[in-house]
Amino acid sequence: MGTIQVSFDGIFIRMQGSPHEDEKIERLRRAMYSRSLSPKLKDRPRRALGEDSSQVGEDWKRPEAGTKTSIVAPMGMRTARIVLRWFLFAAIAFFVGAAVFFTYYFTLGGGSLPASPGNIAVSISGPPNVAGGESTELQITVSNRNRSSLQLADLVITYPPGTRASSQTSTDAPSKRIQVGTLESGEARNIPVKAIFTGAEGQRAIVKVELEYRLQGSSAIFVTPAANFELAFSSSPISISIDGNNETVSGQPILLTLTVASNSATPIRDVLLSVGYPFGFKFSSAVPSPVRGGVWELGDIIPGKSVRIEIRGTLTGESGDERVFRTTLGTRKTKDSPNVDTALSLGSYRVTISRPFLALAVAVNKEDGANVTVAPGDRVNVSVLWQNNLPTAITDAVVVAQLSGVEIDGETVQSNDGFYRSSDNAVLWNKTTTSGALSNLAPGAKGTVNFSFLMPQSEILETLRNPRLIITVHASAKRLSEAGVPENLQATAAQIIKVASNLQVVAEGHYYDNPFGSVGPMPPKTGEETTYAILFTVTNTTNKIKNAKLAAHLPPYVRSLGFIPPFEKISFNKIDGTLTWDIGDIASSVGVRGNPPRWAAVNIGFTPSTSQIGQTPSILENISLTGLDEATGAPADVTAQDVTTNIEGDASFSSTNASVVR
Repeated sequence: MGTIQVSFDGIFIRMQGSPHEDEKIERLRRAMYSRSLSPKLKDRPRRALGEDSSQVGEDWKRPEAGTKTSIVAPMGMRTARIVLRWFLFAAIAFFVGAAVFFTYYFTLGGGSLPASPGNIAVSISGPPNVAGGESTELQITVSNRNRSSLQLADLVITYPPGTRASSQTSTDAPSKRIQVGTLESGEARNIPVKAIFTGAEGQRAIVKVELEYRLQGSSAIFVTPAANFELAFSSSPISISIDGNNETVSGQPILLTLTVASNSATPIRDVLLSVGYPFGFKFSSAVPSPVRGGVWELGDIIPGKSVRIEIRGTLTGESGDERVFRTTLGTRKTKDSPNVDTALSLGSYRVTISRPFLALAVAVNKEDGANVTVAPGDRVNVSVLWQNNLPTAITDAVVVAQLSGVEIDGETVQSNDGFYRSSDNAVLWNKTTTSGALSNLAPGAKGTVNFSFLMPQSEILETLRNPRLIITVHASAKRLSEAGVPENLQATAAQIIKVASNLQVVAEGHYYDNPFGSVGPMPPKTGEETTYAILFTVTNTTNKIKNAKLAAHLPPYVRSLGFIPPFEKISFNKIDGTLTWDIGDIASSVGVRGNPPRWAAVNIGFTPSTSQIGQTPSILENISLTGLDEATGAPADVTAQDVTTNIEGDASFSSTNASVVR
């Protein structure tokens, strides 16, 4: 026997074989790996494949020891399970016995009650839908199925809010107690009750009934579970309707007409109306007047009677906004109650805000906005622009511009197409003054009306503080309302004109009245220095001026020598010759109506040149005063004339000494 070694994936297996088999395998191997296949081997016929049934031995089978089908617990655990099972059976038996005992004791034995609430039946019957304000009858049935009687029994009925007694319609009946007396065993009793139920249409309400009773030999009061009966209101006993335009213009007066009517066959006592106003509504008046904000006491509303309320006011908002007026109609529990306690009718009315029917704009000297400013004595040109924003034509338009605030001289008012009405200081335009231009305004039509006037002079305005002129423009016209009735339309625009304060500055030269004391010849001579005092005087009328500053320039032939008073902030720049006075705030009425002005003086030295002989040279140039008008928000900017050697403001000065001499 030889050994055959076969390799499978690196695993070698040795098998034993006969020498003959080894020789055949060797020959086969040499033939497979030779360069030329042996003809004998090549031509050898192939054997047919056939089934080969190999005999497999069964000596591999070995008998195994049998496996136990159950595991037997130790003796201690089996004993515990038996004890637990008997304990569970004993507990169940105990509870069953206790339940049977107590059931017998409290039903048939000595512990049983003579009456049980479960054996008392309380039921209610009646129409499921009732008309608000109408008298409605309900049937209440009480049955005693106990073996003992019920004594001192009372029915306690709880009605929904707003219920009235059928006999006294002015009396609120939130609850009612009916004496039943003794209800024998097996007895059933039917008890009818009547009441007037009130509520809004579609609203639901619940009637609750309970039975209170006592047992013989007991003072305790027992109460049965409540029996409920639900009813729905098919109609309200009272109604409210609202009439008015569903569209309005922001700021335009509106009128709402409310009508309250009774739908009941019986009087509705002590009716209250509450109106909730939307945001942007300003109440003006009402007929009749409310007793307090948005609440009317209408009293008794008898069948067939109605009450009419008219409410006027203005509604403001953005174009496209929707505002809702909400109404609550009902009754109250007592006369002292300020509001509706039981609502009988709820309503709402929606109003849409649209653009003004007639758009108005006011321009002053071709300017508009919040900072239009004019000066005292100026001529003011006012333009009123209008445009029809409605999709329909409007007729008989009237435009009125009323002036208020600063008093205007009516003789200065001018208008080519308007009429000045001095009685109320207003300018009016209508179809007559405009030659029919305002008689009919087509959709989208627009135009302009104009007028002008003179502002008062500063002397007239001196007594005022922060004066302003207000131009208020009112427009009215007619159109056909949604109901086909002519409707009056109104629009308003306003423009405030602020009046600038009259700020003034004066600069004067002094030689003889020089507070510093003058030095040098007069008239001034070439090559010699003559000193002057420059006196600044600042006055202001109506408005406070903030951050005021005075600036001036000294020529190169002039030098600064000092200033007074010492507490004023005055400085001099030698490089560019700039003189600066930082004044700060200037109060109103400075230097007017007997008040002292703001002042300062600077001492200068002037040395003339031969080129200035015969001239009156400037000794201070480019004098300006700037600041901010606090009332108008506009800049305040004034200037003063240059100061020359011709110092006419000095009382002792003669003009013959003004020119430079040799």
